[in-house]
Amino acid sequence: MTTPVYQNYINGHFLKNQSGETFAVKNPATDDVIYYVEVADAFIQNAAIQSAKQGFAAWSTMSPIERSRILLKAVALLRERNDLLAKIEVLDTGKPWQEAECVDVQTGADVIEYFAGLAPAQVGQQQMVGEDFYYTRKEPLGICAGIGAWNYPLQIACWKSGPALAAGNALIFKPSEETPLGAIKLAEIFTEAGVPAGVFNVVQGAAEVGQWLTQSADIEKVSFTGEVGTGKKVVASAAGSLKDVTMELGGKSPLLVFDDADISQAVSAAMLGNFYTQGEICTNCTRIYVHKNVYQQFIDELKTRTEENIIAGDPLDPNVNFGALISKKHQQLVMSYIEKGISEGATLLTGGKALSPASAPNGYFVAPTVFIDCTDDMTIVKEEIFGPVMSVLTFDDEDDVIHRANDTHLGLAAGVFTKDIKRAHRVIHQLQAGICWINSYGNSPAEMPVGGYKQSGIGRENGIETLDHYTQTKSIYVGMTNIESPF
Repeated sequence: MTTPVYQNYINGHFLKNQSGETFAVKNPATDDVIYYVEVADAFIQNAAIQSAKQGFAAWSTMSPIERSRILLKAVALLRERNDLLAKIEVLDTGKPWQEAECVDVQTGADVIEYFAGLAPAQVGQQQMVGEDFYYTRKEPLGICAGIGAWNYPLQIACWKSGPALAAGNALIFKPSEETPLGAIKLAEIFTEAGVPAGVFNVVQGAAEVGQWLTQSADIEKVSFTGEVGTGKKVVASAAGSLKDVTMELGGKSPLLVFDDADISQAVSAAMLGNFYTQGEICTNCTRIYVHKNVYQQFIDELKTRTEENIIAGDPLDPNVNFGALISKKHQQLVMSYIEKGISEGATLLTGGKALSPASAPNGYFVAPTVFIDCTDDMTIVKEEIFGPVMSVLTFDDEDDVIHRANDTHLGLAAGVFTKDIKRAHRVIHQLQAGICWINSYGNSPAEMPVGGYKQSGIGRENGIETLDHYTQTKSIYVGMTNIESPF
């Protein structure tokens, strides 16, 4: 059986590159190459820009209600093909089917639907200035670029294309080279729904293709999702042409569990915030601060549920709830962090090893891992691991734990579990994080802006304010009286 080769998606169709260069994509659960993808060479890059210019000219002159109708057709197609698209996500990412089937495609469709609804609601302002007046218009930026991550490939493509297209822009999207197929399928759906050719192009490749996008003088904005170090490079590169940037970067987020919390609910949050999608989620609460009075109860239940309720194996098996990490390289990186935790004196409560499940023996699995007896200066507590590794710490003073939770250069997310409503709001208002939860963790609806404080990001995705980030304001002054001139 011939292994498929996918081309870049330019101007509403697939376009062959001239270099002939391709890269392989592996299924993380099997270590098998499942398809190849052509790299976006100079020919493809130029074609992407030219088609985006043409697409923007057509799309930006449509009325917002026309754009909204077309995007809603795309939403319907996404929902109709949920299972097909979810399977692609499972094969590309290694995450379990039971997650992708109900989260990845559906939440992506939700975001496009949300912004399609907002598109006709964008309005300018008008104000009198003496007898004259001015008014403002919200106009699209032009050609924008999106650079996606590999943990939620289709969802992230939707998060970036939804507001960009709703506002009237064209978007050139580069998915991660680890998970490139979902964005191609989204592009096909946009074309089928009636989005003009060139409005959503997909270019493929690694860092050099991303660097081209960030440096291109034809691109007005870059929206990037990924790790902090790469995000800094993107910002530096975009600064050369003063591009607008949105950065959704990494985190080392705290979850604070007070002694009046519902412990079973707090354990559920901690497990979701460390083991969902094998721990490969930027908002994960990998630092769990538990009040000393409930610490033993918390870790006893955590250990039992981690060892009894988590099923690793073939991610396409609907009974499996714990999948494979994205690559062999990443598996080795996560294992090196676990070894570092042990060497620095943390106690391994459970896990701490690579797995080879019978149904997926060649996959890149790491057992769900919990460290206790942790201190704030340990590497596993300070650095983002992006794997199923939880660090549990204790506290007994509210002010002290707030200080410890904030003692990081990151600030993406945070959570608080307590039944005291006053404490919940008092504490959450002091935590330096852009996405916060009270007695919950991880929910990220289309309506809610998400983004980080400090080095966890710039700008926001989702929510009403994001649409403004994909437009610029034009002010028009209207003279109603004769000009008074000294000349």
